[in-house]
Amino acid sequence: MRRVKIPSIVIALILCALIALAPTPAGLTRAGQNAIAIFALCFILWVTNALPLAVTSLLAIVLLPVLRVLPADRSFSLFGSPVVFFILGAFMLAAALMDSGLSTRLAVAFIRQFGRSPRSLIAGVVFSGGFLAFWMPEHAVAAMLFPIVLEIGRALDVTPKRSRYGAALFLALAWGTVIGGVATLLGGARAPLALGILGEHYGISIGFLDWMIAVAPFSIVMMFVAHFVLTRFFTMDIESVASAKAALDKKARALGPLSRREKGVGLITILTIATWVLAGVEIGLATVSILAAVVLFVFNLISWKSVEEYVNWGVILMYGGAIAIASALHQTGGAKWLADIAMARAAGLPAFGVIVVFAVVAALLTEAISNVAAVALLLPVCFGIAEGAGIAPVAVVYAVAVPAGLAFALPMGTPPNAIAYSAGYYRLRDAVVAGALLKGIALVLLILVAKFYWPLLGVLP
Repeated sequence: MRRVKIPSIVIALILCALIALAPTPAGLTRAGQNAIAIFALCFILWVTNALPLAVTSLLAIVLLPVLRVLPADRSFSLFGSPVVFFILGAFMLAAALMDSGLSTRLAVAFIRQFGRSPRSLIAGVVFSGGFLAFWMPEHAVAAMLFPIVLEIGRALDVTPKRSRYGAALFLALAWGTVIGGVATLLGGARAPLALGILGEHYGISIGFLDWMIAVAPFSIVMMFVAHFVLTRFFTMDIESVASAKAALDKKARALGPLSRREKGVGLITILTIATWVLAGVEIGLATVSILAAVVLFVFNLISWKSVEEYVNWGVILMYGGAIAIASALHQTGGAKWLADIAMARAAGLPAFGVIVVFAVVAALLTEAISNVAAVALLLPVCFGIAEGAGIAPVAVVYAVAVPAGLAFALPMGTPPNAIAYSAGYYRLRDAVVAGALLKGIALVLLILVAKFYWPLLGVLP
């Protein structure tokens, strides 16, 4: 059973009460002050993970009407955000891919193509995880690849925490899925959440294809960088991967020919992605997602039991709460008041400098807390700062949501890290040192992308 951290809960409640009961500062409304109090409570609970993220979000939903920040009907209606249904449909599609076995077949086939040498096998794990995370939640990809990579490690007879190659193998699993997860709106929860907050604030969105064009090139380059860091930082202390190749061949034979169910799920997945890309803006990403999920049931390609097993319902609840808090901060002026304080400290920074600060803070914060929580905490305040600095809100979404997905070091940063670390093949020190190096390179590359590539797309002036 999960351990509840009572001291953190008590501190969060005391801080919330102190802020709510303090005299209202000049330039801030009472509702805005109470919104900041709830925000502070959620900040502590999310950072300390004292309660499950979803439970903290539910608490926020209740406190908003109790403290007269938002009417109850408005607060609860934010669970009906189109973004929530987009991610729900995407989770159902991912569940069908995993439950049918098609995702495992794709992963095995992809990794087998790289099984010629120790270095190429590392590349296979990085790129297969990265590519699959383009189209599925990164935590689902990591969970799916985990037994395959574990089987490879055992076939190679690498010793946990002693073999440098074993460490590289499992970090490749984590890093590949994390990097691929930022490339599209399907790889992680933070991007759809950012779009939901963007829509609540400004009534605008970012198309599926637009996001992919802006971020996928960065993601692909980062996969090559991750492979370079892994093969240079960790010694390739094995000579051959023939035994791993044999294990993968055996796995492929055991899967047999493509089943009717796999073909059906594959066809619906392709059609769904194509519709997202070609008509997602006109039809609506959420509409396409839910229609795809319904079609899966119509053709009996998935059962509700499988959906219950694979869909992360906690993330769905987290979405509604995070969007509600962000909406409350915006509507009451709380976010702007906080942003004005931050802008006073950042006075003199050019607009691009502010973007860089957003990216660095998001990248650092995501190592300590969930990347979804990082986006929920940062984005409302960053929007307020951006308004004062004359920065387009779409640029803020990219500057916060992309680096918030790049957690490479600590297990608590993102589920793929926790899954890979649970195998026991590498020490935390290895992940921290190598992950810090990869993080630094990623930030430099992202800043270059923001400076020279995003202006070509009209994201930045």
